[in-house]
Amino acid sequence: MSSVNFENTAVAFQHKNNGQLKRSFWLFKLIASPTLVQVGGALTNLAVGMGIPIGWAIKKNIFSQFCGGVNISESKNAAHHLAKSGIGSILDYSVEGKENEKDFDFTADEIKRTIDAAENNNDIPFSVFKVTGICRFSLLEKVNAKHALSASEEAEWERAVGRVFSICEHAHKKNVSLFIDAEDSWIQDAIDELAEGMMVQFNQKDFIVYNTVQLYRHDRLAYLKAMHARLSEKGAKTAVKLVRGAYMEKERKRAADMGYVDPIQSTKENTDRDFNLAVDYCLDHVEDIAICCGSHNEESSAMLVEKMNARGIASNDKRIYFAQLFGMSDHISYNLSHAKYNVAKYLPYGPIKEVMPYLLRRAQENTSVKGQTGRELALIEKEIQRRKKA
Repeated sequence: MSSVNFENTAVAFQHKNNGQLKRSFWLFKLIASPTLVQVGGALTNLAVGMGIPIGWAIKKNIFSQFCGGVNISESKNAAHHLAKSGIGSILDYSVEGKENEKDFDFTADEIKRTIDAAENNNDIPFSVFKVTGICRFSLLEKVNAKHALSASEEAEWERAVGRVFSICEHAHKKNVSLFIDAEDSWIQDAIDELAEGMMVQFNQKDFIVYNTVQLYRHDRLAYLKAMHARLSEKGAKTAVKLVRGAYMEKERKRAADMGYVDPIQSTKENTDRDFNLAVDYCLDHVEDIAICCGSHNEESSAMLVEKMNARGIASNDKRIYFAQLFGMSDHISYNLSHAKYNVAKYLPYGPIKEVMPYLLRRAQENTSVKGQTGRELALIEKEIQRRKKA
């Protein structure tokens, strides 16, 4: 057992040569400017919409920073590269915004293919999906609000539930752990109900299906405890990915526009408090709760390390994972792995044109997270200077 030094840039950027490091520096420099991100995003969307061939430039820069490849095969190469540093990968098919049944069926089949890629593959410890990738958003809204469905909507919902079941059943059959991502609060109850149902079905003996809990919502700590109680009553193990959340501004605006209580914590301190309490709760029940700490926050990662040490939990205990996004917070991921903790990177992939909404959203989120981009830049610059002196 050991503490982790997140300042060790030699370890954090061991996977990047000087050219790659400088490219990352300038990319984060660009992302640090909200105006440039907005203008660049608009111009990129325009170029893609007009069929201007800019894919090569995107792939060489922002795509290669944040994505594993255009398909599973390319992503498996990226996963193998990460595995050389002891870091696992979570293949994340990141095509967004589809609205028809044909696309939903394709996405469900693609998620199953990521599960196949993870089977008996130590490089890929998890698969993941978003329910909105296999179900119409407006239908989820209606189900979440418990509005009456038409006959055709009932049939559509049954097909969506069938896709969720089929994906989870496939993960269970292949013995691959599977994250169900959290989404907007006004569809999350429907997602939670699906996730809990899948955990009852497939988590009787092992941690297969993971629900995701966003602690920037003020009701989520109570939900975590209630979910655990419900699952325990039904003999199922609880598996959970703990995150703070990424849609705060959208959530606040919708609540204000529609006149309902803001679901987001009133302060960052409250979010941090509930995140820490959620980690404590999971560790207190680690016999039947598996936890993935999905955080780019150094303090949260260090806290979990300290709490594991205090409880005598081995750094490589498979019930506890740390996770970050590919291309971000390498100082956390690589230094945790170097200290023998379980770490995985979300590895988004998909055709460049189809993944652009994800990439632009990720860039915009980076500009809105206080201190995130500045921290990335400072650490990269520190490593560049260290190499010059070496």
